[in-house]
Formats: sequence, C-alpha cells, structure tokens
Amino acid sequence: MTMKPFIPVLAVALSLLSACGLEKPPASLKFPEEKKEAAPAPVTASVTAKSEAPADPKLAAGKSVYEANCAACHDAGMMGAPKPGDKAAWSPRIAQGIEVMTKKSIDGFQGTAGAMPAKGGNASLTDEEIANAVAFMVDKSK
Repeated sequence: MTMKPFIPVLAVALSLLSACGLEKPPASLKFPEEKKEAAPAPVTASVTAKSEAPADPKLAAGKSVYEANCAACHDAGMMGAPKPGDKAAWSPRIAQGIEVMTKKSIDGFQGTAGAMPAKGGNASLTDEEIANAVAFMVDKSK
C-alpha cells in the first residue's frame, strides 16, 4: 500500500493548522458541514454594506486585523472559534465583558468550548490590534 494519496491531505491539514498558529494539532478537528445545492444568495444593498469598512476607525482597523489573522479559524469555526455574527455563540462571551475577551485573546486559553493560541498564533500582533479585532467581532455579533 502506498502513502502518496495521504501526503496531499496531510499537507492541507498542516497548512490549516499553521494558519491558526498551532504548534501541534488539537485532539480533534471539526470541519463545517458542506451545504448541498444551496442556491446562491442574491446580492443586496445590505450585503454590500457589510463588506465595506466600518465607519469607526477602531472597528475598521479591527476588520483588517481580523481578515489577515483571525478569519482562517473563526470563519471555519476551528477548535470552537465562534463565527462573527453567531449571536448564540457570542452572547456568553460578550456577557464576560470585552476586557476579559481581549485578555483571553492576547494570552490565549484552553477551555471546554475550544482553545485559542496567544494572539491567535501571531506574536507580532500588538495588544491594540488584538483589542480592535475583538471589538470588530463583537460588533458583528451583537
């Protein structure tokens, strides 16, 4: 039996893990369920408005940080990462307060709902950049 078909799968898995800054793989990975034959959503003014930069400069800066550093894990819900806009997933986190969420995002944590490496695995991010990204995700999830 040859291992050649396994190598591309392993390469993809390792690249996904490196995007989140993980040094070792988690105990289990959960991938989003694939939607079957969903009709494409029509583009409306509200969808277009969501893709624009927020008016608040801190939220606009947070969006940039999110897209470059956080989206790989949060958009896919990897390791329990709450997806921006998922009010049910974010409400217990928001209830803790933005300061607690920011501290956990800077320091990293391992919890029952998931795990996050310190600064999302990108040690070059400043505390202010992390705070802006957290504020952006919270704003999208209220």
